[in-house]
Amino acid sequence: MKRGKRYQDCEKLIDRSKNYTVKEALELFEKMPKSKFDETLELHVKLGVDSKQADQQVRGTVVLPNGTGKTKRVLVFAKGDKAKEAQEAGADFVGAEELVPKIQNENWFEYDVIVATPDMMGVIGRLGKVLGPKGLMPNPKSGTVTMDVKKAITEIKSGKVEYRLDKTNIIHLGFGKLSFGTDKLLENYETIMDAIIKAKPAAAKGQYIKSIAITTTMGPGIYVG
Repeated sequence: MKRGKRYQDCEKLIDRSKNYTVKEALELFEKMPKSKFDETLELHVKLGVDSKQADQQVRGTVVLPNGTGKTKRVLVFAKGDKAKEAQEAGADFVGAEELVPKIQNENWFEYDVIVATPDMMGVIGRLGKVLGPKGLMPNPKSGTVTMDVKKAITEIKSGKVEYRLDKTNIIHLGFGKLSFGTDKLLENYETIMDAIIKAKPAAAKGQYIKSIAITTTMGPGIYVG
């Protein structure tokens, strides 16, 4: 695959024979030729677990101290007082059964996260085939099925991210914008890694953290350790 000139210029700054610290890698990204937009820093952590085993799943959420640099749009499924609470907490969209045909028939996905009160899960279950593949199904483990909708919305809006294994035992997530600068990005990085380390399954044997790579949206990756 042929890469563009900017990518190649970025690649030239990386010493592939060197093992970078996280701080060194972040400082290096700041020195690279810039793209036309504020790139996201992405973290890719390969774990020594088997995601096919139920007792070796790694999944959770963490609120980044400096946010993600992106304001997430929140859809809340709730009724009555909880719907009112969601609106007052700053939800972008609030509704119930009437939203089902809108999502199913109109392909409506103008939101990033769905929060639901437990009593609405029967309604949302009808949307499983549509929301599941997009990673939008609310889940108690990620704090998106809850009666405390105010807390859920506040955390999401302030920089809450979810981490979970993919089929190749790697966690992928963004942890801030290049414009944040090294110190804020480093703080976000350390917060995520602390959470992932604490989430180590008891059934996991051997080396837990296999490799850590950091990339920008449009740039090359750097392995850190």
